[in-house]
Amino acid sequence: MNTTDRFKTFIINTVNDNRGILIRLTVGLIFLSEGIQKFIFPDLLGTGRFEKIGFSDPAFWAYFTATFEILCSIFVLLGLLTRVAAIPLLIIMISAFITTKWPLLVAKGFWTFAHEYRTDFALTLLLIYLLIYNGGRCSLNKLIFKFKVHA
Repeated sequence: MNTTDRFKTFIINTVNDNRGILIRLTVGLIFLSEGIQKFIFPDLLGTGRFEKIGFSDPAFWAYFTATFEILCSIFVLLGLLTRVAAIPLLIIMISAFITTKWPLLVAKGFWTFAHEYRTDFALTLLLIYLLIYNGGRCSLNKLIFKFKVHA
């Protein structure tokens, strides 16, 4: 098997059970909601928040992030290229940690940080799960690509 075939197999291959459906629903719905809210409430969750954090060109970064959250969450919900869709979402989570949670840990200590980071921590772990196991049996990958799943 050449490198290209191995890469395709890694991207599409998944576990042969339904355990990923609840994780995909959780991750997908949370990111879909957050992405949409960046457009609906720009002062609070979009441009205003990115400006408060200190991003240069906050409007660009807010809408760029929101667009990726919405598109990738739809892919995750459908189980279509789930591993690929999880990567930008994981980058968003790492960026959120660096820009908002790390300064909180330094300024206010562990317990305040632990309280504020709990949802981000859970989402990060769920994204890592999707990177490892992919979307599961109930995914569009299985219907579209007709691939062989592994146990």
